[in-house]
Amino acid sequence: MSATSTQVRLASYPVGEPQDSDFEFVTIELPEVGDGQVLLRTVYLSLDPYMRGRMSTAKSYAAPLRIGDVVLGGTVCEVVESRSPKRAAGDLVLAFTGWQTHAVVDARQTQRIDPSAPISTALGVLGMPGFTAYAGLLEIGKPKAGETVVVAAAAGPVGSAVGQIAKIKGARAVGIAGGPEKCRVLTEELGFDVAVDHRSPTFVTDLAAATPDGIDVYFENVGGPVFDAVVRRLNRFARIPVCGLVADYNATEQPTGIDQRPGFMRRVLTLSLTVRGFIQDEFVPTHHHDFRREMGEWVRDGSVRYREDVVEGLEQAPAAFRGLLRGQNLGKLLVQVGELPAPAIDSAGARARP
Repeated sequence: MSATSTQVRLASYPVGEPQDSDFEFVTIELPEVGDGQVLLRTVYLSLDPYMRGRMSTAKSYAAPLRIGDVVLGGTVCEVVESRSPKRAAGDLVLAFTGWQTHAVVDARQTQRIDPSAPISTALGVLGMPGFTAYAGLLEIGKPKAGETVVVAAAAGPVGSAVGQIAKIKGARAVGIAGGPEKCRVLTEELGFDVAVDHRSPTFVTDLAAATPDGIDVYFENVGGPVFDAVVRRLNRFARIPVCGLVADYNATEQPTGIDQRPGFMRRVLTLSLTVRGFIQDEFVPTHHHDFRREMGEWVRDGSVRYREDVVEGLEQAPAAFRGLLRGQNLGKLLVQVGELPAPAIDSAGARARP
């Protein structure tokens, strides 16, 4: 069976915010499926902030995309054709085929999706973002009952999971998000104790009021002015898992103004702070089994809830990605690239699931 794929390739390295001209849409004919391979049809594509770092030649934890590469990303796919005993046509799998409609890959590069949950959750609360929250908070943050956990970008897929896991562990959860609607969702739908709007002119004083006993764990997803405000509230022995710094991902020059590093490092010393950056895959060998068991239970019993923000069509991916970096999404951002398989139609209900 021959097939074509519409692909989104990196046309140039973005300077600042990615533009449409940084991406190129092409349609190619795929190779025939070989022994041990499968032909996949993309159903959902995950959009995540880390992708911006891969669109740069700056040194990082992973190699950058090359000009002409298909933009990378996690996907939920349907197997269209298989020449592997491990997969059959119609199987729904987790893959990493990126921004394209179809792909031919080794079947060993795919993972069957748990049929007991909506398939979209394999890219969100039950996938990499959920695991990032679980491992980063529990291994580095180590929240204790009665402590205050603050998380930035709290309405996103990682931050929303962090706050809810903190609650399960008996901590007080304070979410920082942009705008009244996101703050409403955090407290009314996701069970955070308090939500603080970082866009408010009174953000600094609002954060202080929300953390009267200081901050014991700060899960960092943002950086920038939010981090500066949080640092002033940290308690002795506070822990800071550093997951992301999205506020700076589109920066084209060094920040101006007073250098904040001496003051921060003084706090690291005098407050005995723990600051630990991490990439989630380093915890897979030690934490992933427990994550799949515990998070699955928490989602099923309602202890952890989630939101999904779904846009339709691969052609919308560049604009949706820009919106992600601006903080416009509420919940896990997904692109529905192809039609839902018949058995998975009900998963569409998860798009705004409280």
